[in-house]
Amino acid sequence: MTGWLGAAYDWVKAAHIIFVIFWMAGLFMLPRYLVYHQEALAAGRAEEAAQWVERESKIRHIILTPALIVTWLLGLSLTLNLGLADGVPGLGWLHAKIALVLLLSGYHGWAVGYARKLAAGKPSLSGRHLRMLNEVPALAVSLIVILVIVRP
Repeated sequence: MTGWLGAAYDWVKAAHIIFVIFWMAGLFMLPRYLVYHQEALAAGRAEEAAQWVERESKIRHIILTPALIVTWLLGLSLTLNLGLADGVPGLGWLHAKIALVLLLSGYHGWAVGYARKLAAGKPSLSGRHLRMLNEVPALAVSLIVILVIVRP
């Protein structure tokens, strides 16, 4: 399957990068929303907490999950084009990138699950832990960019 995208490769790559940006924007925003939501719950501000539930739902359904799906579909197309399924040598950087994307996908799932916990009024993390977890996407995407550009 190596090279099967032909002249469309650059367009698929551009679209992949665009949807990665959308996904990352959502992964940066949703955890911050969770912090604010949890603070509203802790302070007994039920009306504000309900507004955060609505905001979290919108970001998940409008940006985050659609961008994740398109990112994965385009990314898989690009990996097949590079020859990952054909055993092309020298793609160790791509294996590492895929591992980090799997980590980010798991983080995405965790954030969505935690938003549902908060919507049910059942927070299980401290605000400090939530703020620390906010940094996961930034670290992962930094490593991914290095892997893709430098290809160590």
